[in-house]
Amino acid sequence: MQRIIFHVDMDAFFVSVEELSDPSLKGKAVVVGGQRDERGVVSAASYEARKFGVHSAMPLRTAAKMCPHAIFLNGHPDLYREASQKARAVLQDFSPAVEMASIDEAYVDMTGTEKLHGPPLKSAHKLHAEMKRRTGLNCSIGIGTSRLMAKILSDQAKPNGVLYVLSGQEQTFLAPLDIGKIPGVGKVTKARLNEMGIKVIGDVLKIEAQVLEQSLGKWALALVGKARGEDAGAWFEGEIGEDWKAKSISHEHTFNQDTGDAAKLEATLSKLSEMVGRRLREQSFVARTIQLKLRYSDFTTITRAQSVEVPTAVDMEIFETIRKLFYDNWISGRAIRLLGVHAGNFPSASSDVFPEQLDLLEGDKRRKRTQALSASDRLRDKYGDSAVFLAKGMSGTFRERVHENPAVKKKHPEKKDET
Repeated sequence: MQRIIFHVDMDAFFVSVEELSDPSLKGKAVVVGGQRDERGVVSAASYEARKFGVHSAMPLRTAAKMCPHAIFLNGHPDLYREASQKARAVLQDFSPAVEMASIDEAYVDMTGTEKLHGPPLKSAHKLHAEMKRRTGLNCSIGIGTSRLMAKILSDQAKPNGVLYVLSGQEQTFLAPLDIGKIPGVGKVTKARLNEMGIKVIGDVLKIEAQVLEQSLGKWALALVGKARGEDAGAWFEGEIGEDWKAKSISHEHTFNQDTGDAAKLEATLSKLSEMVGRRLREQSFVARTIQLKLRYSDFTTITRAQSVEVPTAVDMEIFETIRKLFYDNWISGRAIRLLGVHAGNFPSASSDVFPEQLDLLEGDKRRKRTQALSASDRLRDKYGDSAVFLAKGMSGTFRERVHENPAVKKKHPEKKDET
């Protein structure tokens, strides 16, 4: 049976969610991610702002210069997560095999659903309409025989479109497209390929594989497969909808003004530890390794990690480890630009949280802590992140950056190029 894969990408997702909350934003140049005079980067921009050259990952201050009349918003991560859950529910009504690639995009395996939803184009338009009806949001859908084709096609279909390439026509469609359209080919790799005379995807198949491998290493074989429209390379391994495990969860904060105030820095680390702990509990993970990221004013960056005796998802335990790492490595009084807390090295089973050799009384205490934190999580879900927090972090409260990706998939170990 021929595989039918959809890639569903929500159009200008963060901006669209903001427009649902405030309809007066529709049709205007909107930038999400922070204020025009802040450090940080653009998380999303409306199509009206994009006309002026504004794009995601651009410094906010640069975006303000390029589009001075734009409306800058801090963003509402809780609203985005809620909208993402609604979108996923729509997708799961069309197929049980759904893989969320990020908060605003997903792969859906529609193979074998023709009797229920009709042929690919009909089912895609049906899904397109249902997504709008139930979420109020537009999406673009790419339909192909592989995840790679579906992803490239959804990008070509934007905004608010549907694009389908029939089996056997993949290479014909891909050949004239810019080589940068292949997922994983960022600025650095694209420049190297251009130096080799590879400008469009079709050029890849004109060069001997051995020549490519000498320049790109083992990744050359994956590139050739992608140029044919195949799911080649680690990024596309595994079946859609299969269980995956995150390899890390992290949060960072960039100060609007560099600071060497120990109390403020410690409070910020406390808040970051809470955010990481909450994400761990949401994913039902515990971490064996806690890592500190510290960046000074001159952009000198250090990372220090420590393994904990017992894997944890408890805010206070994460903070205790991070606090020690911080004071062991910070040059006292030196101004800091950015702090980050990272949790990784997750055990394969949740039972590892409380190994048998752990003292029973201590284990019971940790369970009660976890139960209390889970109750706090429910309060935050209902009343917002500021409803409950550690006393230590009261003075360190800050806005969650909406461009942060708290969970990183382990099933995709391929190193991503810069984009």
